[in-house]
Amino acid sequence: MSRVTLSRYLIEQTRSHNTPADLRFLIEVVARACKAISHQVSKGALGGVLGSMETENVQGEVQKKLDVLSNEILLEANEWGGHLAGMASEEMDNAYQIPGRYPKGAYLLVFDPLDGSSNIDVNVSVGTIFSVLRCPDRNGECGDLGEEAFLQPGTEQVAAGYAIYGPQTMLLLTLGNGVKGFTLDRELGSFVLTHDDIRVPETTQEFAINMSNQRHWEAPVQRYVGELLAGETGPLEKNYNMRWIASMVADVHRILTRGGLFMYPRDSREPEKPGKLRLMYEANPMSFIIEQAGGAATNGSQRILDIQPTSLHQRVAVFLGSKEEVERVTAYHQE
Repeated sequence: MSRVTLSRYLIEQTRSHNTPADLRFLIEVVARACKAISHQVSKGALGGVLGSMETENVQGEVQKKLDVLSNEILLEANEWGGHLAGMASEEMDNAYQIPGRYPKGAYLLVFDPLDGSSNIDVNVSVGTIFSVLRCPDRNGECGDLGEEAFLQPGTEQVAAGYAIYGPQTMLLLTLGNGVKGFTLDRELGSFVLTHDDIRVPETTQEFAINMSNQRHWEAPVQRYVGELLAGETGPLEKNYNMRWIASMVADVHRILTRGGLFMYPRDSREPEKPGKLRLMYEANPMSFIIEQAGGAATNGSQRILDIQPTSLHQRVAVFLGSKEEVERVTAYHQE
């Protein structure tokens, strides 16, 4: 039996689920950009791409060379195809306008070009996260877009995915009817379907959190993690393992593969901020993927996909993964 490439899968989705052709083309362009980023990441020191720039992004974070390069790759790949009305990136202050010399389309693309970039210089897995929204004007005649066009709740996403650049480069994708996994065949030059129906186990014995921040957590998180650490003699009556890669893509990929709970709660160091991760670029697309795989995602009090964004770079607390554990820690917040 012939292998199913990403292109073939998307064409079959057009036939069986009426996926619009423009959305199919857009996903293919994003996938090609991810292949280019994967190639740059794999060069490492040989390509002179390691280390930091002398610039900061809108969040005040020092930019890595690969942060900037990955952002440029995604912009240049997607600006001219006629599928997009605009783009927004974690690495840019404002929404990106499609140059006037190019046609505009009906979709908006939101992305974190290189998630986990603090791991680049130590050769640990990083990735690209993306989300696709419809332009508020469904005919695509959006004109010059402001930030408000992107401020749609996660329930409005029509597609989301991530690429993980690890021992293999993989693309995880949802179009709203389950999650598929594609592995890059470098000899063929294509992403090939290797994981047909990814599901998150409802129960787990693993969790991912940065334990060095424990003293800053709010009481519900302190209680929950304390119960996890108590093991089989504690109230949950089983032992848990902790894993933390400091790359959301890598941590979520592990959860999709074998279950678990990913937590990045708000803390007392910056009480005015509701969390660390970005709602639009990280939490929404990952929550969409996790829910489509049978898991759950909340900010501790409500479903992440129901949150109405108020700004492009809005932050949020994140609890996502195996449904049973997400419901438990969310209930502790709601008590």
